[in-house]
Amino acid sequence: MIDLDAEYNNRARVPEFADIVARWKAEAEAFRASVKGETGIAYGDDPRQTYDLFHTKDDAGGPLVAFLHGGYWRSLDKEHFSHLARGLAVHGIPIAMAEYRLCPAVTMAEIVSDAVQFALHLHQRTGRRIVACGHSAGGHLAACLAAADWGANGMPEDLVCAGLGVSGLYDLRPLIATEINGSLGLDDAAAREASPLLWPPPQGRRFEAWVGALESGEFRRQSATLAATWTGAGAPTVYREVEGANHFTVIESLGQPTGALTLALVDLARAA
Repeated sequence: MIDLDAEYNNRARVPEFADIVARWKAEAEAFRASVKGETGIAYGDDPRQTYDLFHTKDDAGGPLVAFLHGGYWRSLDKEHFSHLARGLAVHGIPIAMAEYRLCPAVTMAEIVSDAVQFALHLHQRTGRRIVACGHSAGGHLAACLAAADWGANGMPEDLVCAGLGVSGLYDLRPLIATEINGSLGLDDAAAREASPLLWPPPQGRRFEAWVGALESGEFRRQSATLAATWTGAGAPTVYREVEGANHFTVIESLGQPTGALTLALVDLARAA
């Protein structure tokens, strides 16, 4: 029998996680001090409904990347991840990094709604299409944006034209039986409603599901299942395991101009 608490507890699996997150915050602060970006742009009324937009000097003029941070929908903020904009800037692709409301103050459905509201605001403000990207909880939200019915919101069907989830969770039902659910408050109905694996697969939008090869079997299964399910339904989806990467280090290549994640996002943006 699978120990779901052990499978989904990334902090226990990576004892050095606190040092990694502290390093992220320091690198992100140094990056913000070295570039000109628009910070704290509101897309809603709550103090957490804000984002930072990092422009690039040689803007390629195509889609921009919308990034959603991790933290199990209950912690962290955009200020931990600013430095990840460095890689895309070299390729002329702006990136907007969002914050959203957290559990248990709000429900999972409200967090998904925040992600949708962020993307709508970003498109209306810039007139550009979006490549959604996120890590962990943010990977889940990136998949939600890729699978959303934008036409139902009176927006272009390809408002989100592609997406990339890193270590995302796409079926939230296994979390119901874990200690994490003490914060999330999911029951079966709420978990199903917020699980993009159970939504109609996105048509005409590319999505990639990446995960660290050192992550738990459940995290790897979640990404592999999404890729297989969406591909089987006519929405080709790439699954990739990153050799030598754990749940935290897997996102770090996004901060490098020649990093694997950076180049994947460049390809998604240019192909859209």
